[in-house]
Amino acid sequence: MVSHLFYYQLALLAIVWLFIMLHLTWPKPGVTAPAAPAEPDPMAPTHRRPRTIDTSRHFCPHAGCDYRGWLGLGNLRANGQPSGGPWRQFHCTSCQGYFLETHGTICHGKQAAVELLVRVLACLAEGLGIRATARVFEVDPNTVLQWLVEAAEQLRAFSAYFLCDLHLEQLQLDEVYAVLRDLQAGAISDDEAIRRLERSPYWVWTAMDPTSKL
Repeated sequence: MVSHLFYYQLALLAIVWLFIMLHLTWPKPGVTAPAAPAEPDPMAPTHRRPRTIDTSRHFCPHAGCDYRGWLGLGNLRANGQPSGGPWRQFHCTSCQGYFLETHGTICHGKQAAVELLVRVLACLAEGLGIRATARVFEVDPNTVLQWLVEAAEQLRAFSAYFLCDLHLEQLQLDEVYAVLRDLQAGAISDDEAIRRLERSPYWVWTAMDPTSKL
């Protein structure tokens, strides 16, 4: 059995880590956050026929566009599906830029079907190895690894945006599976990353809200 002293030491390390993070992220006196850009005015409606494609949940991603990051301001127009592909293209009437509706998602720039991506990631989430998943779906193992890395980055961005201003009554330590970051940094090759993931899992400790599971 693991002694109680081990858990006390682990809890102490977690508390020390929490105080360090609070110290690093706490606003410093005299330092002001940069002002957020003012919301641009909504685009005036045109006399063209009413739009049938809802663009209110998309925004222009182009740097330098006054409407970049803003939703529902009427600056986007549907512009067909390039080369007969499955994804719709949008046109920003402010900066005259074009982008696909998959911009910023794991589906962007991929020829693979969405169903295949979802099934591959579901198998990985259930614990099936990278090579085994690749054999089941007849996909190259390096491709499966790349999809896994991109999905992890999507989840990181989602967590950073949505998991904030939380009011929790209690926290408990738990372990969670961690994806190798050396691959993204270019420190190891695809083959080495697959070999390490197949050989043994990598785990990190984390704090979790037992009620909401966040």
